[in-house]
Amino acid sequence: MLNNKLGITNEVELSKEEERITKLKALELFDSKKIDEFEVGTTNGLCMIHKFLFDDIYDFAGKIRKDNIAKGNFRFASAMYLEDVLSKIDEMPQDNFENTIKKYVEMNIAHSFRDGNGRSTRIWLDMILKKEIGKVIDWGSVPKDEYLLAMERSPVKDTEIMTLLNNALTAKVNDREVYMKGIDVSYTYEGYNTYTMDELDS
Repeated sequence: MLNNKLGITNEVELSKEEERITKLKALELFDSKKIDEFEVGTTNGLCMIHKFLFDDIYDFAGKIRKDNIAKGNFRFASAMYLEDVLSKIDEMPQDNFENTIKKYVEMNIAHSFRDGNGRSTRIWLDMILKKEIGKVIDWGSVPKDEYLLAMERSPVKDTEIMTLLNNALTAKVNDREVYMKGIDVSYTYEGYNTYTMDELDS
């Protein structure tokens, strides 16, 4: 279990509290318009999102990992080369949908943080799309199984994830309901489903 600022020693309890706190922070990020102050499409911008969400829970919030990590049989970018990898990702174009998704796939492979990568990076992706093409992903229309499978295959072939996300684009870039539903779905991808944004917002 990850060391945490809350002093929680039970993994299930930590998971629930992490979900509750970070979803409230995600809501604050939107309502306060703080998100509009963050850099768009950079590693630094991603670190700002991660720190905002997780700073109340983990010391590593917003900090690039120093350890090697893996998920299943897939090893993410080596910590030794991670800074170089992230510098190259920063230089990747994001001027259209296709280039933005390619950049998103590479950032996912890099996996900058010890935990909380997917949830932070999906917000980061929507920020880029909003700025570059005036649209965001309606994550509520992206089925979990299809998304996870497409992302698993994306390092070899990004066609599936590109098609899946393209079909889910919406022009409702400032719609609070779309954002809240998107956060819920994003967390469901990672196995967090104790609270809904509506419950926490009431």
